[in-house]
Amino acid sequence: MTDVVVRRGTVHGMSMDDYAAALRDRLSDGNVTRPATTEDELSALESATVVTGGSITEAELDRTSELQYFACSSAGYEHLPLDALADAGVAVTNAAGVHAPNVSEYVLGALLSFERRFFEARSRQERREWRSYNATELAGSRVVVVGMGAIGQAILERLAPFDVETVSVRYSPEKDTPADEVYGYDDIEAAAADADAIALACPLSEETTALVDREVLANLDPDATVVNVARGPVVDTDALVRALRKNAIGGAALDVTDPEPLPSEHDLWGFDNVLITPHNAGHTPAYFERLADIVTENIERASTSGEWTGLRNQVLP
Repeated sequence: MTDVVVRRGTVHGMSMDDYAAALRDRLSDGNVTRPATTEDELSALESATVVTGGSITEAELDRTSELQYFACSSAGYEHLPLDALADAGVAVTNAAGVHAPNVSEYVLGALLSFERRFFEARSRQERREWRSYNATELAGSRVVVVGMGAIGQAILERLAPFDVETVSVRYSPEKDTPADEVYGYDDIEAAAADADAIALACPLSEETTALVDREVLANLDPDATVVNVARGPVVDTDALVRALRKNAIGGAALDVTDPEPLPSEHDLWGFDNVLITPHNAGHTPAYFERLADIVTENIERASTSGEWTGLRNQVLP
């Protein structure tokens, strides 16, 4: 029997109790524990074979004696003590793919909202003003998608019926990509030339920090929309604010910011053409069901093979 500890906390405001319940429904040979207190959790870690949740510290890792597998409940895993986990021989997976449907819908909704100027409609509705306004179409536009993980690919899939010119920017441009044009990170300025929108869905790394800078923003069409569902530092925030002030871009939809949370006095709050959501694009009622599918598959695979290798979404070792 595999001892599984579901860490305390929440994901997008959702209780991990639902996650534990989803794992119990799927694991026929598993003891799933959801500790109620910090003390209970630390005690449970000592004998757990599998731990799943948002994070684990080096001090907590030192308390474990049977740990074989840490299943991170987020797609990002750069915050984990990866060296310590590797030294302990612990397999690590992430939640890549869980967010693809909902986050790609966020991107598509943001693009359509800016093209059809729903924000202007809301403003006029609040003033009870019946007066026409200009709008544009997503069809026929040039849309750049940065990052070709599960989310980036899902964005391209959802853009396909809208008759847009799709441009992909990815770490490995030589890979097969369902886009009209493909560029590497080093060529993002060329990819952004006259683009009507750019959607960021890449991991945060040394290569992608401030990837969208003043030069990239200047290359976009003056009415372009910037959508960031990646990480805040992928965009040079100062450059973005300058572009907005100068009306050099049409607007931005930001689910992530730098800094994050965004301070109440930050300039980004004051723009009528900026939509800010609190890192909420990943929220979906199906989150824990999808995550439990991944973790259950991995536990069952290891139970059969006797090895914590070849796991779905494995990022370590």
